[in-house]
Amino acid sequence: MKKLLFLFLFAGTLSTAMAQNATTNSTEYKTAVGVKLWNGGGVSLKTFISERKHALEFIGYFDRYGTRISGLYEFHGNLSSEGALKWYAGPGVHVGLYRGITAVGVDGVVGIDYKFTNMPLNLALDWQPSFELGSGSRNGFNGNWGGFAIRFTL
Repeated sequence: MKKLLFLFLFAGTLSTAMAQNATTNSTEYKTAVGVKLWNGGGVSLKTFISERKHALEFIGYFDRYGTRISGLYEFHGNLSSEGALKWYAGPGVHVGLYRGITAVGVDGVVGIDYKFTNMPLNLALDWQPSFELGSGSRNGFNGNWGGFAIRFTL
């Protein structure tokens, strides 16, 4: 019974949030919050800082090896005439805490971003190569970061 009540409350809250969200019927959004899936998983916060052409994205990755916090500065451009599909690329930095090893590094990112017109949903797919400085085997180039983001737009 408690699970059913929780499900109804969650569905009601989500539908109310969607009805009040100004980005529901638009291809544009200011901020998006959600998850980023990769070998592990993470949380993602993306916010535009200038006329939908420059954005900051903060990602907290979590997997069996530890945690990695990344900050990215992204340049955006349109891939579709209505602006729903965009490309992005840019630089960034990260700090990794992996089983007793602390590492810092510089990142790059290249990807595509899609905002659904009829709902406050954003999808993105990207690759984040990085160069890391730290102790142990984490030192040097790493090309297996990135992921698939599913975010709620605000």
